[in-house]
Amino acid sequence: ECPLCLLPQPPEAFPSLASCSHRSCWGCLQRYLRLAVSESRVPVSCPHCPAALQPADVHRLLPEPALRDKYEEFLLRRLLVADPGTRWCPAPDCSYAVFAHGCAECPRLTCGREGCGTEFCYHCRQPWHPDGPCAPVPPAPSLATPTAQLAQPEEPAHGEALAQAEAEDIKVCPRCSAFIMKINDGSCNRMNCTVCGCLFCWLCLREISDVHFLSPSGCTFWGKRPWSRSRRILWQLGMVLGAPMVISLAAGVAVPVITIGIPIYMGRKVLPGSRRSSLSRCQQCLSVTSSVLLSLFVSPIITALTVGVGVPLVLTYVYGTVVLSLCR
Repeated sequence: ECPLCLLPQPPEAFPSLASCSHRSCWGCLQRYLRLAVSESRVPVSCPHCPAALQPADVHRLLPEPALRDKYEEFLLRRLLVADPGTRWCPAPDCSYAVFAHGCAECPRLTCGREGCGTEFCYHCRQPWHPDGPCAPVPPAPSLATPTAQLAQPEEPAHGEALAQAEAEDIKVCPRCSAFIMKINDGSCNRMNCTVCGCLFCWLCLREISDVHFLSPSGCTFWGKRPWSRSRRILWQLGMVLGAPMVISLAAGVAVPVITIGIPIYMGRKVLPGSRRSSLSRCQQCLSVTSSVLLSLFVSPIITALTVGVGVPLVLTYVYGTVVLSLCR
């Protein structure tokens, strides 16, 4: 049975993938790839896991030559966008990329496409300006200007509100400057650019790691606005003062849970496998008992490593990063 369409299929209808062991029928995979490529979600991940499908599998599953060409183009553009030295020609109807490594001191670039030859600046990526400094790149909120102009003259307040709403819904990727649209309703602020794969925060528009929302930045995983300065300082003071009590409580809970939970987990894991095998009743009991006894010896070591490594790391973060942020 195909896990996507839930229809029974013969074994030959499930192609193998080089990236993972998941299986889906030909029809579902082809429809999934058509949708992903048409939405420029390249590289395409497996429909069941985050593993990226290999280009050979995509070419084998996509029957349309036009979609295969689109896939190759999107894949190439994503690789180029991820390169910090790539600059795109700003001329209309020209998508030529220029490799501009080490051009900071001599910022004049020339498009190499035949028939174009547009000269532009390495720094601001705008047409070449020999007699003046780089012009600031317009921010994403300027996209809302046409929407505001469409408002009726007798309702200026409504037009301004609409423009502000549009401005908050459209922002720019901090790495590749691609426009990202998100309804600013307080939902998840952890954004992933589908063009260059940049992981950034919707509130501060900075590239982030997984601990960004636990840092003293004031950005929250959910919400429309970062915390105010006073609220951020109160939170940091609470972390500094309450860290010993919280860490002691967490360690006190983690020690018995890990010590007792690992043997229980191993027993529940081994028991079904031994029942499905051809072992006798006595051999099944011996197998389960030996796995539980072995885990009883291993679980204290895992507990000691978890507490011994985790507690110093948390203390270093609280009394290092948080305290330094308070001092600033």
